[in-house]
Parts: sequence; C-alpha cells; structure tokens
Amino acid sequence: MSKRAGAVTFKGNPVTLVGPELKAGDAAPDFKALSSGLAPVTLADTGSKARLFSVVPSLDTGVCSAQTKKFDEELAALGGTVAAYTVSLDLPFAQARFCGAENVKNMTTLSDVHDHSFGNAYGVLIEGLPLPLLARSVFVIDKAGKVAYAEYVKEVTSSPDFAAAMAALKAAA
Repeated sequence: MSKRAGAVTFKGNPVTLVGPELKAGDAAPDFKALSSGLAPVTLADTGSKARLFSVVPSLDTGVCSAQTKKFDEELAALGGTVAAYTVSLDLPFAQARFCGAENVKNMTTLSDVHDHSFGNAYGVLIEGLPLPLLARSVFVIDKAGKVAYAEYVKEVTSSPDFAAAMAALKAAA
C-alpha cells in the first residue's frame, strides 16, 4: 500500500496518508464499508447515479458536523438525481444517532471502522495518530464509475470547497 508523507496537515502538523491520491478521470476504487444497519456496502451498492462521498474524521466534531449538514442542505435541491454519503470511522450507531439528532436526510452514512477499506482505497487513512482517522476529503463519482472530482483538504481541521464539490456533482448528474 502506498503512503504519502506530509500529504495533508492535522492541527498544523504534517501527517501521512495511506493509499493512492485519486484524481479526476481515475476509476473509482471499490471498498467495503458498513451501513447504519451493519450491512456491508460496496461501490456497486451505491448505485449508478452520480455520487458524492464526503469524508470526515468524526461526526462528533464541529467542522465535520457542519460539513455534513451543509452538504445535506445543498443536496435537497438536487432531489433524487444523485446519491450522497458521509464516510467516517465513527461506529454506525453513532452515525445514525448524529443524523437523527441533526435531521440529516439527504446523506447516507457509511462507517469505515471495520477494516478501513474506504480509507485505504481512496487514500484518506491518516497514519500515526493515537487512533485512526480519515482525512477530510470529498469525492464525486460519475455515472460511469469514474472520479469526476477529488479534494484532499490540505488542513484536516478546515472545511472543503463546497461550491467546487457541488458544481462537480451537478455536472456529473
């Protein structure tokens, strides 16, 4: 598995990301994460619509919460034309609790806690922290299964470029 030293910073400190750096045009890698009902979910299970994968370190932090709620609000205008997922290493139970408490309706949560399959495949697993976390990032996958947009947020505690991600999602839809 490839490693990218200093690919992003976490609280100002350079960290290593495990896995490839995906770029627009790459084939979207397969993964196996868990749904809120503990069922395995693969890339194929996410369907053939344009898909947004909003990756956060933990829904129990302010920036991650705000990111999920912002995308949830923006997605309402697109109706059922796209599919959207929040991916984190939070347990599926915590993800479900968060979505219920925050009234998140347009994002489906996926937990990568089991074997970090998504983190490794999409190059967002942070190496060397006291506990594993995923680096903040956003991926748009088009209907053909290609990466249409990839953003690895340079500082994990910062927000992604919402406008760019939504523009890419609308274009892929």
